[in-house]
Amino acid sequence: MAFPRLSGVYCVKISDLENKRVAIWGYGREGRAALAALRWRLPRQDITVFCNEHEAPALLEMEDPNCHVETEVNGDKLAAFEYVIKSPGISPYSSPAVDAALHGTKFIGGTSLWFAEHPHERTICVTGTKGKSTVTALIAHLLRSAGRRTALAGNIGLPLLELLDVEPPPQFWAIELSSYQTREVVDPEVAVILNFFPEHLDWHGSEQRYFDDKMSLALSSGARTVVLNAADQRLASLAIDPMCVRYFNHPDGWHVEENSLFRGEQFVMDLRMIALPGLHNRINLCAALTAVEALGIDAVSLAANVNLFKILPHRLQNLGAREGVQFINDSISTTPHASMAALDSLKGMKLAIIVGGYDRGVDWGAFADRMAVDPPKLVITMGQNGPRIFERLKPIVHKSHFVLMEAKEIEDAIRIGREVLENEGAILLSPGAPSFPRYKDYVERGKHFAKAAGFDPDMISAIPGMGVS
Repeated sequence: MAFPRLSGVYCVKISDLENKRVAIWGYGREGRAALAALRWRLPRQDITVFCNEHEAPALLEMEDPNCHVETEVNGDKLAAFEYVIKSPGISPYSSPAVDAALHGTKFIGGTSLWFAEHPHERTICVTGTKGKSTVTALIAHLLRSAGRRTALAGNIGLPLLELLDVEPPPQFWAIELSSYQTREVVDPEVAVILNFFPEHLDWHGSEQRYFDDKMSLALSSGARTVVLNAADQRLASLAIDPMCVRYFNHPDGWHVEENSLFRGEQFVMDLRMIALPGLHNRINLCAALTAVEALGIDAVSLAANVNLFKILPHRLQNLGAREGVQFINDSISTTPHASMAALDSLKGMKLAIIVGGYDRGVDWGAFADRMAVDPPKLVITMGQNGPRIFERLKPIVHKSHFVLMEAKEIEDAIRIGREVLENEGAILLSPGAPSFPRYKDYVERGKHFAKAAGFDPDMISAIPGMGVS
C-alpha cells in the first residue's frame, strides 16, 4: 500500500520543459547539475541562470548562445518564467519566490526532476535532523556488501541529476534528503525518518512547517514502506497504516542493549569493536539495517559488514593528536542536540568543546541543561550566536564546575583549549550551528579546524563510496 501524493508538488520531466520559459535559480553544485542535465537532454533550449556576480564569469565563458545570465533576482524577473529550477537552499516560503508563484511560476528542484525521470527505480530515501548522511552511507555499504550495485547520492554531496543516465543502472539508490528536498520525492520504495529536532527555521518559516516538510516523506511521498525511530515521540505518533511502517530502536525490531545489537530477541553482534562512535551511531546502524530488511534482504547476515564501514568526514572524525591533544572534527553538527550527542560519544574524556556559528534563533536551553549536570572540562563559544550561548551558560558555570571561554576564531579556540586542557585530552569542534556566513559550508569549517590544528585539510573530506558501485 502506498501513501497518497501531496497536492501542489510538480512532477515534471525534462522533456516537459522543452520550448517553455525556463530558468535556473542558484549556481552551486545543484544548479550546475541542473544546467548540465538540461543541456544534455535539450541542447537548444533557452535557459536563464540567476546567479551571483562571482559565478557569472564561468557561465559567460561557456559562450552558450541559448544560456542567459542574470545576477539580480526579484519577483518580477522570476515571474517571467513558467518553470524555475531552484537550488535547495532557496526557500519557496519567502520573497521573491512567493511573489513569482502568485503569478503562476512553478518552482521545481533537481531532486523532483530526477524522480520524474526515474519512476521505476528502487529508491531508499533518508532524512532526519541528524544522522542522515551516516545512515544513507551505511545502507549503500550494506547493500554493496550483499553484492548489489548501489548508488549513493543526494544531499550527501552528489546531486541526483549528476547521475541522470547511469549505465548499467544501479539495482538500488540510497538517497539522502535535506528537509529542503523531501517534498520533491515521488514513490520511494523505502522512506526513512530518523529523528526530529527544530532546525532550518529561517528556511521553513516555523517549527511546524519544518516538521510538516520533513514528515511529507512519510505521509505524502507515495512511499511503500516507512521506517521510523520508535524512540522519537513525534515520529512514533504519526498516523500511518501499521502495515506500511517498520520501527527501529524498538524491542521488536533492530535495537541496541548496552553494547549489543539485537533483531527482536535475537542477539546479532557485539558493538564494542565497530568504528561508529557513540550510541546515536549504533541507533543509526539499526535504522540502516531496518531499511535494508524492508527491501526483502536478510539484514542479519549483513550486519557484521559494518566493521568495514569507514566513518564519514566531519562527523566525529578523529583527526589525530598534536602535542598530546586529540582533535575531533564534528563540523557537520548544526544543532545543539547534535553537539550533545557528540559529547555522549566521548564521555569520560578530558574534553574541550567549541560551539557556535550562524544564529538562526534555535533555543540552547537543552544544551544548558546538559552542561548543568554533565559538562566537559571546557566550553568555548564563538560565531554569530556565540555571545548568546555564552550568556545562556554563564549562570551555571560555578555550580557545574566547568570553564567557559569566548573565542573570535578557531585558532583562538584551539589555543584556549590547549591552555585549559594542559596539553592532554581532546578538543572537539561540534558547533551545533550552521557554518555560514563565516564559511561556505560545514566542509570548509572542518578544513579550517584541521589546518589550524596542524593537519592537511585536503586529506579529510572525501566521502567514501559516493556515486555508483
